Amino acid sequence: MNTGRSGIEQLRNNYFRAVDYWLIVPILTLTMIGLYVLQRVLKSGYSDYPQNLYKQAGAAVIGIFIALLICLLETHFLKLIGWGMYLFSLLLLLVMPFDGFSMEKLWGADAWMQAPIVGTFQPSELAKIGLVLVAAFIFEDISEKKVTVKRGFLYLGIVYAIPLALILVQPDFGTAMVIVFSFICILFIWGLKYRYFFLALSGVIVAIPFVWNFYLEAYQKKRILSLLFAGSDPKAEYNLVQAKNAIASGGLIGNTTGIYVRVPVKESDFIFTAVSEHMGFIGTTAIILLSFFFILRCLYVASQATQKSYSFVVIGLTAGFAFHFIENMGMCVGLLPITGIPLPFISLGGTALLVNFIAVGIILNISMDRNLGQR
Repeated sequence: MNTGRSGIEQLRNNYFRAVDYWLIVPILTLTMIGLYVLQRVLKSGYSDYPQNLYKQAGAAVIGIFIALLICLLETHFLKLIGWGMYLFSLLLLLVMPFDGFSMEKLWGADAWMQAPIVGTFQPSELAKIGLVLVAAFIFEDISEKKVTVKRGFLYLGIVYAIPLALILVQPDFGTAMVIVFSFICILFIWGLKYRYFFLALSGVIVAIPFVWNFYLEAYQKKRILSLLFAGSDPKAEYNLVQAKNAIASGGLIGNTTGIYVRVPVKESDFIFTAVSEHMGFIGTTAIILLSFFFILRCLYVASQATQKSYSFVVIGLTAGFAFHFIENMGMCVGLLPITGIPLPFISLGGTALLVNFIAVGIILNISMDRNLGQR
């Protein structure tokens, strides 16, 4: 009995010693900042307050539990998890156009589904993680010559083509960009020669006129033009002007007047402006430093992973996080075009928060695999 108890205690001690707290602390801090700011934002003018805040807090608790649960799994289960998430999200993306539920009039894209208890959610969020996991193991097979380069890239083309096409049809250009950016980062780490990147960049430049004329909606074109030519369309620039005013009103420690600038979608896409209003320059600086440190730690985990596939997984997930952080904060200050990209762990959205914690759990799992191996 004592031997069994001591064995359990040793396993528990090893688990808590192996957990990467350098990853957990910044994420939990960002989540707490998000809940604090959302409480201040939602209580002023949102009819479903405080239920929406309770849902966000509940999603955070469940997400933390799921992340810690993923840490308990053996890393070789990640391949199975990846294919499961990929196939499930693909099924949802195929069903979504025919489910009879659409938020296109409200958000400009039919990217959401409705489910009991969960409410609305985006299948493309699951697809982002599933694609990274599946692609990582295909890239490893190519590196280890289990499949030829041509056959491997054929597999990758098939795996990416279907969900990307379904997401672009919605149309959700922001999510598609995240997926493509994650893939490019994995491709770069895998070792693609630079001339192919320049060739792909040339292809993108050639494709710009076609995307502009045949894919982008009128409101998307106005957002890009207003970014390039400030003052050209005051109506299209309204969100950006209000966002800048809100950030400026925060001062050093936050807006103490109690009169806040009206910014559309302040609880989600423009949550960074709310952070400035309620926490000032100190709050926005904390967000930038925490997100930067989190990304750096993820890159360190990728560099120390025990297998190539695990490095590819961490790089792909980290690229997705980095894109969200940079795009969201960049668009709020007018450096990048406005898209429907939320700020991870801070913006309102229970399912997005859960998916973010799943991604963190996978990164933690890979970090713990290395730590336990060293022990």
